[in-house]
Amino acid sequence: MDTSQLLKGVLDLAVLAVLDTADGYGYEVVRALRTAGLSEVGDASVYGTLRRLYGAGFLTSYVVPSEEGPHRKYYAINEPGRARLQETTARWREFATTMEGLVGT
Repeated sequence: MDTSQLLKGVLDLAVLAVLDTADGYGYEVVRALRTAGLSEVGDASVYGTLRRLYGAGFLTSYVVPSEEGPHRKYYAINEPGRARLQETTARWREFATTMEGLVGT
């Protein structure tokens, strides 16, 4: 099953959930999503989602200098982001329950 279309609808929730556990830079968030089982998530989709969530005021950012490579821009969830995460999680659970009722076990 091609899950790329499903991912588009839930990527905001997935990224906020990852950043709710720890701050992270772009590729770190990509790796966390893939490790969690979202193997089809694309780098560009995650970076775009991070920029959009930041622009919407759900994330803050800071730069960590590195002597071994380029500086890394870390993202952190803030209070509006946590409120968004709770709201989106509730909607996701309702949707998942509805779908489970439709497709059954």
